[in-house]
This record gives sequence, C-alpha cells and structure tokens, in this order.
Amino acid sequence: MFKLRNYQQETVDKVYQSMRTGHHRIIVQQPPRTGKTVIMSEIARRTTEKNNRVMFIIHRKEVLEQAISTFKQQEVKMNLATMGMVQTLTRRVKQLKAPQLILIDEAHHALAQSYRRIIEAFPNAYILYFTATPIRTGHDQLDQIADDIIVGKSIKWLTQHHFLAPFHYYGLGDIDRSKLRKSNGDYSTQSMDEAISHQIYGHIVQQYQRLANGKQAVVYCHSIESAKKVTEQFAQVGISAAEIDGNTDSQVRDELVQKFRDQQLTILANVNLFTEGVDLPNVDCVIMARPTSSLALYLQFSMRCLNPRKGKTAIIIDHVDNFLNFGLPNNDRDWSEAIVTKDKRKAKSSTDNGPAIAQCNYCFGTFYRDQITGGCCPLCGHELKKENKDYRIVNVDLQEIKENQVVKHRKEMIKRILDDQVMANVANKSVGQLHELKEFQAYAKLHGYQPGWAWYQFNNRRKKKW
Repeated sequence: MFKLRNYQQETVDKVYQSMRTGHHRIIVQQPPRTGKTVIMSEIARRTTEKNNRVMFIIHRKEVLEQAISTFKQQEVKMNLATMGMVQTLTRRVKQLKAPQLILIDEAHHALAQSYRRIIEAFPNAYILYFTATPIRTGHDQLDQIADDIIVGKSIKWLTQHHFLAPFHYYGLGDIDRSKLRKSNGDYSTQSMDEAISHQIYGHIVQQYQRLANGKQAVVYCHSIESAKKVTEQFAQVGISAAEIDGNTDSQVRDELVQKFRDQQLTILANVNLFTEGVDLPNVDCVIMARPTSSLALYLQFSMRCLNPRKGKTAIIIDHVDNFLNFGLPNNDRDWSEAIVTKDKRKAKSSTDNGPAIAQCNYCFGTFYRDQITGGCCPLCGHELKKENKDYRIVNVDLQEIKENQVVKHRKEMIKRILDDQVMANVANKSVGQLHELKEFQAYAKLHGYQPGWAWYQFNNRRKKKW
C-alpha cells in the first residue's frame, strides 16, 4: 500500500468533511505531478472496504492502465470497482451496476455529454471530480455539475516543501501570436502552422544545448510534421530522439516510452500524448513548441518536468510564449472563482492581473519581478537593462494580451543571435570580455548601439594594451 503524503491525507480528510456537510458532487483540485491517482485509490479503498461499489472514469487508455495498477496496490476490492474509459462506459451505462461513489479523473472534461449520461444514470451516487485545472475554455464551467470544491496546496507550497522540483523558465518567442486563431476551444492547426517560425526547429536544438544539454526532455509539438522535424534536427547533432503521436503503433509507442524511461532516449517529441496522467518520472526538461489557449494544457505541458529529485532544477523552454497567456506555472490561481460559469462571476478589479513578470535580455530567462535582487537576473546574474519592463499577466479568464515593445525587441534579438555566430558568442559576455573588433561590432548590433561605439571601444582597448 501507498503511505499518503501529508497534503494527500489532508485532501482525503477534506473530501469526507465536505460529504458530511451535505455535498454530493465535489471538485477536488490537485496540481499536476502530486498524486491524484493515489488519493483516488485511497478513497476507493475506504469505499470498497465497506462493501460499497466504486466507479472510476477516465478518457485515456494509458491513464486507465496506470490507475488500475495503483488501485490494486492500494488494496481496493477490485470486484467492487468498475474502471473504464468514458467512451466505453457511456455506451454500456444501462448494464452497469449502480455505484455508491463515482471518481472522475481529468474532470475538466466532465461537461461533455458522454460523462453526463453516466452522471445522470446514477443520481444517488457521490461524485468526486478530480482535476489539476478545474476550468474550461468555453463559456460553461464546472459549477453546473458540482456543489463544492476542495483546493489543493499551491505549486509554490509544494515546491518549497520539496514535493515538486524548482524550475528555470525561458521564453524564446519563435512565433507571431497575431496569426493564432481558435477552433474548437484551442488554436487551430492551420493558424499554428502560419504563426510558428520555420526556424524554430533548429532553434529548439540550439537552445536545448545552451540551456539543458544532456537532460532528458519532452517536446510538445502542434503537428506530426513538426514533431518529425524536431526529431530530425536532434538526430543531426547526434542526440538520440524519437517522435510519437496518436498514429504511432501502440507497441512501438510503448517500446519508445520504455526506452525513454530506461534513459536510452534523450528526447521524446510528441503530439497531444504526454499531457494527462502518463508517468514519465525522469523528465528534467520540457520544450514547448506548441501554443495553447488552454490553461489545463499549459500546466500539463510545463509541469511535466517537475517530478522532484535531490539537487534537481527543471528547465522549461517556451518557444511560443505561452507564459504571456498564463504567467508562470507556479502563479497563484483562484480556482474557486474559475469554476463559476462566466456570466455568474463577480466583476474583477482592473488591476487584478497577477504578479508582474520580467525577462532577461541575455539568457531569455523569465521570472517574477520580485525575484530580482540588485538589479540582476536571478537566473544568469547579468544586469537587467532599463528597457526590461513588466509584462502584464492575465487572470484566469484566459484573456489574450497583445505583444509589447519588449517582446518584439526580444524576438529581434533572438533572431540576430541565432543568425550570426559571432553575435551568439558575445550574447552572454560583458564589454570587458570582448577583444576582437568583430566582437565589439556584434555586441553593438545586438544591443542597438551606434556603429561608432564599436570602433571607440576597440581602439580604447588597444591603447590600454599599449
């Protein structure tokens, strides 16, 4: 059996307390990577121990298999447990034995008709909606099917208490976000094709080598073609990589995932696979090459690498500026407000936009402004330039913000660095570390100085040597 962590036990206690006060349909929010399935298995064990039936519902086969294994380890009476994918259970709902308790995993999907058929078939059952992100991209929210919410510990708290790994976050901006258009709740594939820079595939490898070289990484891509291009780029520089997507043969996919777990693969590029539930414990780096307007997807992407290990600092590389929509993964969020259908929400203060985020023009690290000490980047130590202004972070309503001059300046700088090897070599240097004229000239271009600056600095340096 699993021994529950303190915060997991606290959640279980709160569930039963909510039931005792008369609630029957309860949202249970727990951040990604914090053991939702273990919590569910303990509640299922207690339920079947009293000879009551339990039903577990999920929408992905891989997650179902892992949940069945966890329930067995937790000594749930499996003869009293019905566990299946929603697609199967909704078709067989009239043949199912009535459960006393229904557990729904990844419950931000639960407003779909397939889930509602099951919920409505068993009106006397208690229902627990488990999700890391109890918010949907559409108008209707989970208050329509729930009467209480239990909010788990914050990501900041979990990191401070070593249940999640700390991280460094880098925003690279290989995208023109003005071209993104929504379809079915998220950006359309066609608009992502148009918005993402064609140079991104080479940039992904270069920035991985600069920021996370040697770390096992998962790359999130928006299309099969893009995932294959990423894989080819890594292979060209001798880094072991594989691409998997929904069309990959299941046996091949399982073999590649196992190779990654066995550390025989360094990079896994995927399309819409490693989001919810699938266990990949040794990921130390996440690379986002896919924009999203879904907070649920963003947190699943960005937190995939936060499984803790002594001395570990995870690396999150955001090539598509998802942080402009959502802030950083550990931003505090008001989940109790998020579950309320939008036209019922209280009016938000115009200043309620979350904490300010800044970005370093040298390493492209992205961080909360209150992390700055002595005017220097907390990630690389370089002095932050005056043009480094706050970003406005939006609230949980997922309003999209427009790019400001800082973003455009940063994109232009990235392009210049990656197109010019000399510029790349001087990007992280101070003026005192420059020697050749071409280095001064590259430095001047990078920082927007006048051409005469390079000649003056170079000649001044020569005079000092003489």
